[in-house]
Amino acid sequence: MKLSLPLAKGARSVALWLLAAVAALLGMAAAMQLAARAQLEADAEHVALNWAAFARDTVPDLEQAFAGRGFTLEALRQLRRLRQAGEVFRFKLYDPNGATLLVSDEMDRTQQPSGATGEPLGAEPGEQNSSVRAVVLGGGNLIELKREERSDRPAVYSEAYVPVLRGGQVLGVVEVYVDQTARERRIAKAFRQVALAVALVLLTLVAAGAWQWWQRLRTQRRADEQLRYLARHDMLTGALNRASFHEALQRAQKRAQEGGAGFAVLCLDVDGFKDINDAFGHAAGDTVLRATAERLRETVRELDLVARLAGDQFAVLQAGVRSPDEVSVLGQRLAAALAEAHQVAGQALQAGVSVGAAVYGNDGLDSAELLHKAEQALLRAKSHHRGGFSFYDATMDEQLQARRAIARDLRQALYADQLHLNFQPLYERDGCTLQGYEALVRWSHPQRGAIPPSQFIPIAEECGLIEDLGVWVLARACDVASGWPESLSLSVNLSAAQFRQGDELVRMVAASLEAAGLPASRLELEITESLLMGNTEQVVKTLHRLTAMGVRIVMDDFGTGYSSLAYLWRFPFDKVKIDRAFTQHLDSDPKVALIVRSIVSLAHSLNIRVNAEGVETPAQLRSLQAHGCDELQGFLLGRPAPATQLDHAGAPLAANEPKLPRARTDFAPLSTSPAAL
Repeated sequence: MKLSLPLAKGARSVALWLLAAVAALLGMAAAMQLAARAQLEADAEHVALNWAAFARDTVPDLEQAFAGRGFTLEALRQLRRLRQAGEVFRFKLYDPNGATLLVSDEMDRTQQPSGATGEPLGAEPGEQNSSVRAVVLGGGNLIELKREERSDRPAVYSEAYVPVLRGGQVLGVVEVYVDQTARERRIAKAFRQVALAVALVLLTLVAAGAWQWWQRLRTQRRADEQLRYLARHDMLTGALNRASFHEALQRAQKRAQEGGAGFAVLCLDVDGFKDINDAFGHAAGDTVLRATAERLRETVRELDLVARLAGDQFAVLQAGVRSPDEVSVLGQRLAAALAEAHQVAGQALQAGVSVGAAVYGNDGLDSAELLHKAEQALLRAKSHHRGGFSFYDATMDEQLQARRAIARDLRQALYADQLHLNFQPLYERDGCTLQGYEALVRWSHPQRGAIPPSQFIPIAEECGLIEDLGVWVLARACDVASGWPESLSLSVNLSAAQFRQGDELVRMVAASLEAAGLPASRLELEITESLLMGNTEQVVKTLHRLTAMGVRIVMDDFGTGYSSLAYLWRFPFDKVKIDRAFTQHLDSDPKVALIVRSIVSLAHSLNIRVNAEGVETPAQLRSLQAHGCDELQGFLLGRPAPATQLDHAGAPLAANEPKLPRARTDFAPLSTSPAAL
């Protein structure tokens, strides 16, 4: 196993610590040996000094003997008794010149004291000892520790040369042999116990250090593994990230080029994910993403790979592909598995996926190219039908480039006067009284001509321009409406993305009204149902702050969402707009008429006005009037027009002016229906 630099340094530190511990143990052993030797020598010196002092005080005529005049019988008897005193097993007596006077081993050979000649007992005449002279001259003691294997000697003993003093003068020198075998064993035992205790302490410290290092090693290893995992995987979902997915694609490409099995790339993204984030918050969005990744892993085979490329976009590397049919089967299986609702905070959220696929060999031979084409196939699947599956189509390249060009040009159009507003009239139930106008943004591209809102509004939402566009529309519309008759209202659409700004949106509305000098009571803000799906605290707070200003709130496209009727009493609506789809089928489907009548009845019971969009025929007008709609708009009543072409015909007159009814008897069906307003 290859260690990282910090761990390698830690290993070296532990090794040095072990070496230091071993050296400390060896040093301690050597120090203990020296200490034991010093202790034995000190003990031997103590015993010898005591023995010499005792001999001096108890042996009669000892001064005479040291002076060379021989030993008396009483002196010899006392010296024999002292020969086995305590730990002393042998001794010698020397005169101050180092000549041997008596050796205890020879005392038993004679029972008579030495004569006047002073000949020594057990020693050759004239023999001198240099150690004795050193003691006499140096005034100290000499101790020699010896270890011998002799039958007549202990295993451990010391020879101690000590002077015999009287009145500060040296009478002679005594060489005392001290048996230290037992004492050496006791000292060695004590030192061994100390050494064992110290060794245990050192070993404990070393073991603790080694354990700590090992724990750090394990922690660092887990951290390294976690870092490697995070470098290759998405933190939120656990799927592969984009970089590691590219590496997997390159490996699959290499295997295929070497004759291995083919593969395919499938790209997916979550349908309506932006609406979920806007309505329920990012925490709910994260839950949906994790659940999506888990379902993908459960649906694919073990040899297939799942990755999260960015945001709500996922990808699958399908290995071992033999035919496009296998890819189609997997793509449809993935779409079906993710079509089921996700349970988030007790609510069922629909968040299916659209799937696009590109096959190696059929759509390209380069992994990066295949991923690009799979992403284009995904766009094709989303444009045809959400929750569907599509293979790559070459025409997608042109469409993708066109969308990117529109996004780029739209950013410039905001600052180049290419955008303008049209205003569609809103009439009271009689179809004659003008109530106000709805502001509709239009784009006149210098090269492409008129680009319909149905094309550039979704692109603005995708590329993050919808907030800037909304600010421009509201400010320009308020400025235009300030010049209308005071009886006319202004209706402006808001994007769900603008509500992410919270307080900033409220300040922006207030600033636009103040700059234009337009009363808040004349402004209506239209919102879509997708914004309300979560009943989030921020949305409710923002709506109430707007109504507190005097602005009226309108629900647009009512009846096309998930639970429209429930929203009527939970939010401060002043008006609802029945979607044009109901108006178009009003005369052909009796059930639609029943739905419209129910919507009008419920709204009126809650004191909410009802607007009907898409009025294009006199029959539709009469039916909507009969059902009690309060407000009407559509091509039959008036087409969107620039502000300069508005004549405000049918607007209520001032109180001091006579009101002339405006008859509308020239209604005629339109030859074509509008695309998108």
